[in-house]
Amino acid sequence: MRGRTLVRAGLVLVAVVVLDQVTKALVRGGIDVGEEDSILPGVSLVHVRNTGVAFGAFSGGGIIVVALVAAALIALLYYFFTHLDKPLVWLPTGMLLGGSIGNIIDRVRDGAVTDFVKLPAWPAFNVADISITFGVLVLLWVIEQDGRGGADGERG
Repeated sequence: MRGRTLVRAGLVLVAVVVLDQVTKALVRGGIDVGEEDSILPGVSLVHVRNTGVAFGAFSGGGIIVVALVAAALIALLYYFFTHLDKPLVWLPTGMLLGGSIGNIIDRVRDGAVTDFVKLPAWPAFNVADISITFGVLVLLWVIEQDGRGGADGERG
């Protein structure tokens, strides 16, 4: 069971990184920085370089960004390795690690993250950001299951 959990998390991680890096490469190769192309009402493809974390927070933060990301990943890995038998723990772990690694690759290679999906009144984001956001939501759900047992809410 534990080995299968590790493999599943790894497969999700790889899938997220590949999808993230392929979509960012397409944007870097096809859209000039600052350009915006409407694809659906209210949805645009843009090419933005983000030096911060979540939606540009701590932009230009350098060491602060590194420390925040490192602390979050250490906490995630601790939870993961101490809860390998927990159902679905592999899914948010793979999503969060994959999204983080996808954005770290950009930071190391380019000094900033490539963002490209733009919604009205919302900062641009990318596949890694989507994976991180949904990974947090799934992780919260998985953690919440610690307090639940059977259908009646009792621990069994």
